[in-house]
Amino acid sequence: MKTNGGRRRIRALGRSQRRRWWRRMAQKKYLQAKLTQFLREDRIQLWKPPYTDENKEVGLALKDLAKKYSVKLECCENEVENIIEEIRCKAIERGTGNENYKKTGIATIEVFLPPRLKKDRKNSLETQLHITGRELRSKIAEAFGFQENYIKVVINKKQLQLGKTLEEQGVTHNVKAMVLELKQSEEDVRKNFQVEEEEQNEAELKEKQIQRTKRGLEILAERAEMVVDPETTPYLDIANQTGRSIKIPPSERKALMLAMGYHEKGRAFLKRKEYGIALPCLLDADKYFCQCCRELLDTVDNYAVLQLDIVWCYFRLEQLECLDDAERKLNLAQKCFKNCYGENHQRLVHIKGNCGKEKVLFLRLYLLQGIRNYHSGNGEEACEYLNKARHLFKELYIDPSKVHNLLQLGFTAQEARLGLRACDGNVDHAATHITNRREELAQIRKEEKEKKRRRLENINSLKGMGYSTHAAKQALHQASGNLDGALKILLSNPHMWWLNDSEPETNNHQESPSQENVDQLVYMGFDAVVAKAALRVFRGNVQLAAQTLAHNGGSLPPDLQLSAEDSSPTPSTSPSDSAGTSSASTDEDMETEAVNEILEDIPEHEEDYLDSTLEDEEIIIAEYLSYVENIKSATKKN
Repeated sequence: MKTNGGRRRIRALGRSQRRRWWRRMAQKKYLQAKLTQFLREDRIQLWKPPYTDENKEVGLALKDLAKKYSVKLECCENEVENIIEEIRCKAIERGTGNENYKKTGIATIEVFLPPRLKKDRKNSLETQLHITGRELRSKIAEAFGFQENYIKVVINKKQLQLGKTLEEQGVTHNVKAMVLELKQSEEDVRKNFQVEEEEQNEAELKEKQIQRTKRGLEILAERAEMVVDPETTPYLDIANQTGRSIKIPPSERKALMLAMGYHEKGRAFLKRKEYGIALPCLLDADKYFCQCCRELLDTVDNYAVLQLDIVWCYFRLEQLECLDDAERKLNLAQKCFKNCYGENHQRLVHIKGNCGKEKVLFLRLYLLQGIRNYHSGNGEEACEYLNKARHLFKELYIDPSKVHNLLQLGFTAQEARLGLRACDGNVDHAATHITNRREELAQIRKEEKEKKRRRLENINSLKGMGYSTHAAKQALHQASGNLDGALKILLSNPHMWWLNDSEPETNNHQESPSQENVDQLVYMGFDAVVAKAALRVFRGNVQLAAQTLAHNGGSLPPDLQLSAEDSSPTPSTSPSDSAGTSSASTDEDMETEAVNEILEDIPEHEEDYLDSTLEDEEIIIAEYLSYVENIKSATKKN
């Protein structure tokens, strides 16, 4: 009992100390940004006299400058002097690095370390740019005491690719690199081997998890257009704001599905507060979204939500300064929301009847804009955005007793929150809203299921004519689901018959057609030699052979005419083939595991991204408002 009680007190003390440390750091960043603004406005170059002497030491004029700015900021002169000296040293270091890069080609990379390393989190590393990403990761691990295989490096908002050179990846002199740990450590060095081994295993599992995520999403995206039975074969679909499936051009579809899949996986990690794993998923999502056309991105809010999630992730990793374009991303999100929802949300209200749930996104947007402005030294703008976020929080706050009342009616907590926000907190209206939405979705699912049932019937009809499953699916896709149109496509393109699990070369047309089948085609009026060749092509399928010959005037198309080599028999299965079958089975199990992991993290509720308790936001709004409101008195006190 004593041990447990003691641990609780120690952990509570740790959180309190961290909060105070974070407050000091936030205030320091604000002063740094504000002083940098003053220096630019006054065109002061700290690396030159009279602020720096010939030996690059601090000049006496810096103290006078600190006194001037401390009066302007109404804060402690020593604090201002120390921060100006840090800015001066950084400027000299940067200038030295620039000269060195011009002479030797050795670039300087600014390395941002994980939050647990409170001291010296920002460091410099010198390197050639022709080395590979793997070599840079090795250098970072060696320089800062990481285990190489258990870190990821993010540069220019992209994961560092290990096999490519830095130049190929657009890495330049003075670039910022952020280090993400795949394991959480409380000490720099673990003396206990057993604990260290457990952490290594955890990191390996997380790395494998990331790789399975990639594979699972690729499988589901590839399946989307070709699934036969959705009841037994899971796949990803894209729906509009009402929940109905929508058609996307094939050139865009896979990229969009991968983007949305990575986004959902990243959001799942965000919910679990695993920000270091969430960020690579979100950056991958951004990469695939960028492959979609601009018009498509302007019509869906997914891209805007992703921008918020990326900035939020950097903020929660305490690495917001690594994101040079945070302002651009937030402005992009705001513009995207306007395009999707309309001016004053009128388009959204027209489609969904309300905009209460989407206000959660704007709360997050205003909060991040306030934080960014604060860290940029824009106190007034920060205060404005933070107050807008606070106003929205008060509007969106939900009385727990109202949620409880809806739970008693059989609704979920998520449905209750979303329903109450859609209905301005009215419990009766929320209950009606949730019930109506359930009925709408049930009807949509019924219609979608009926469409899939008809598609399955059409596939089976084509299979009954002798076509492979893959060929039937492909033809129906091209014919927009029309059975007669699909049949015409297959007859006009007999090579589609080979769209099967294996290539035509591997099938090898090994068996000679039976005389009975040849006689049937001859009886229909086809030449015996041509009939025999057609039966070889279609492996004895009289119906397909007859349809193809009839459609092509009694002869085979040139691309289906067989050479003498093709008619040779195929050797029987060898032991190595059996081994291959076993290997394929193992691969299939791994793919099933990867797919299942993805499906577990894809939310059932289509508005899951709008559901938030706002507990974190409430705390952060209060913290940053206190920073803005108390910065003068807090700095004087320091």
